[in-house]
Amino acid sequence: MTLVERAIEKLRRGTEQQRPKTEAAPVGSLVVEAPAVATSVAPATPARRIAVDRDALRNAGYLPETTVDREFASHYRKIKRPLISAALNSSSLEAGSPRLIMMASALPGDGKTFTSINLALSMARERDVSVVLADADVPKPHVSRIFGVEGERGLLEALADPAVDVESLVLPTDVGGLSILPAGIPQEGATELIASSRMAAVVARLLSSNPRRIVLFDSPPLLASSESRALAGAVGHVILVVRSGKTPRRAVEDALEQIVEGKTVSLILNQGRSGASEGYYGEYGNYGDGASK
Repeated sequence: MTLVERAIEKLRRGTEQQRPKTEAAPVGSLVVEAPAVATSVAPATPARRIAVDRDALRNAGYLPETTVDREFASHYRKIKRPLISAALNSSSLEAGSPRLIMMASALPGDGKTFTSINLALSMARERDVSVVLADADVPKPHVSRIFGVEGERGLLEALADPAVDVESLVLPTDVGGLSILPAGIPQEGATELIASSRMAAVVARLLSSNPRRIVLFDSPPLLASSESRALAGAVGHVILVVRSGKTPRRAVEDALEQIVEGKTVSLILNQGRSGASEGYYGEYGNYGDGASK
């Protein structure tokens, strides 16, 4: 039995846990700061950053309870280590770089955005890594809403207008090493924008701005939108988040079929409790070697 078959079998046997409410209030707010130094020539552009309320983030269900913080952090270290190693060993600045990671799910409610946020926070703790959490779920921009930047210019504007520098739309947070790229203002033809050649230029700009940067794209569910299938063509690594006891086996198989050939794909079994020591994640497995799904 292959690794993915074992993981899918766990899905069938697994039990459900309560997931965070999707309509919780934002836990971040956009802060505009006055320039530190004024000039007599022209006023400097005010700095913009996102203030993250960690307590609100936890209360809304996007961080684990304090009683399992240590165990939870340990699980994410295991998840992030091979991702960071692959990313920082690559010098590619093009679409398909291992530094471009897509967080995907088969269906809504599998815990994809929850996993995206916690993985981004865990990676940001690394001394030599900078993380941009990019909201590519343009139909339902959960990351933008959670961090209080829904409706801000973001990924869609950078894709629609070559004159827009995507780097100017990346918003730092008060969490060291973590920045947010909002989804942007909704518009027609989002799928075509993501699938266009402009996407390659946008990701190249994001990567070239910082050689130690990793970009995590929170995407729509693969079986619920065309945008996610278009995005999969631009990244180097796809992580499929599957909810234990909830995501149907057929949905997992169908989602894998949506991912283009040649992509490295990993599986996170979310909320698996098959063993007391496994905590929130029952299994993490990389069953793609770059040559197959």
